[in-house]
Amino acid sequence: MKKFMSEDFLLSTETAKTLFKACNAMPIYDWHCHLSPKEIYENKEPEDITQLWLSGDHYKWRGMRSCGIDEKYITGDASNYEKFVKWASVMNYCIGNPLYHWTHLELQRYFGIDTPLSPKTADEIWEKANAKIKEGGFRPRDLIAKSNVAAVCTTDDPADTLEYHKLIAEDETVSFKVLPAFRPDKTLYIENPTFIPWLNAMEKTADTKIDSYAKLKEVLIDRINFFEEMGCKATDHAFSYVPCVRATEEDLEEIFAKGKNGEKLTQTEIDKYKTELFRFLAKEYYKKGWAMEVHIGAMRNNNTLMFNKLGPDTGYDSIGDWNIAEGLSRCLDSLAEEGMLPKTILFTLNPKDNYVLGTMLGNFQNSDAPSKIQFGSAWWFNDNIDGMQTQMKALANLGMLGKFVGMVTDSRSFLSYPRHEYFRRILCELVGTWVENGEYPWDEEVLTAMVQDIAFNNAKDYIGM
Repeated sequence: MKKFMSEDFLLSTETAKTLFKACNAMPIYDWHCHLSPKEIYENKEPEDITQLWLSGDHYKWRGMRSCGIDEKYITGDASNYEKFVKWASVMNYCIGNPLYHWTHLELQRYFGIDTPLSPKTADEIWEKANAKIKEGGFRPRDLIAKSNVAAVCTTDDPADTLEYHKLIAEDETVSFKVLPAFRPDKTLYIENPTFIPWLNAMEKTADTKIDSYAKLKEVLIDRINFFEEMGCKATDHAFSYVPCVRATEEDLEEIFAKGKNGEKLTQTEIDKYKTELFRFLAKEYYKKGWAMEVHIGAMRNNNTLMFNKLGPDTGYDSIGDWNIAEGLSRCLDSLAEEGMLPKTILFTLNPKDNYVLGTMLGNFQNSDAPSKIQFGSAWWFNDNIDGMQTQMKALANLGMLGKFVGMVTDSRSFLSYPRHEYFRRILCELVGTWVENGEYPWDEEVLTAMVQDIAFNNAKDYIGM
């Protein structure tokens, strides 16, 4: 029997162990996350481990709900101690869930605690962890620096003033880069109740009236230029599916006017607006040399009762089941035909589409960049051993794994960086197994460079820092 989560955790061969030592020494480029630049700038001491661990972590919240924990102990008014004990109470049921591994990687790496968390050990770990926090070293910047992070790309709305990015950039004590990433979802989702409030916020930030589709595009170009001045290198878009229904400028002016006035839009009108605005934005990204991330397949806010109580991003999203191939292909093709398809990273939440995206990449590769069209890492519900192996095997079967831009945390937690270690262990185990099975020759120099590139260098070169 192997020791629980030892130094060789998930590494079953000598090849994998050798590669992991080289791989895990690499810095982290956290090029897609949801960390708060305000919290990074303010750099406050955490109150306790519950604040660090459970506040805003809808992965853990879903696990607690699955064990019948009352919402009082999840997002409610229970004390931090009570919430921690309730989280510990679900641990014994988490076998096979990545939450179990993440929890213990975080306890080991940040707190030096090797004891497995359980109802029996909850009080002991609560005391040890909080004593460690009181010693210092757990502020946001401490945790990012301690995790060997070279750069962080947050996700930021076009209406954001980026005031905290500016303050961080001016602070010479910050040892890593914090870059904005352009996330215009509220701009694109004209059918959502958030659209009109977003327009009002954008008008305030831009100090101008947005009374037409043409004016909206003008304002977005100004914001893209501003984001570039602030160091932006990447953008992100969330789609259930990528539409491709073409429209004229006259059509778009009519659709925009209806959306601005709160009138009900048809699905065709919605798809026309999203198609043409997305294409417009993509061409602007191409001019800037930015990387465009496209996250496809989330079905959000399924529980209306809890959405009305708690709002979005609280653990009530799941995998959607749309047909994504045709619209995505036609949209990318329309940009490629104009010579304005940006570097693009395609993510799917539904693993049934791994081969859809894996084959889509090859349709649009060119000499603009190595593996210009990327297959994004196993995302969200796929962020586990099986999901990561499946995604990397699909990429290896259909494309160039050695040019993969690797892992993202996609997290709001400053303790989430051991997920990169988790990914690196799984990567090295996969490559090591192929070598041990005689499917690839053992060449330490070549293989070390490959896993180091996937861990850090490819993303640094592809996105830029």
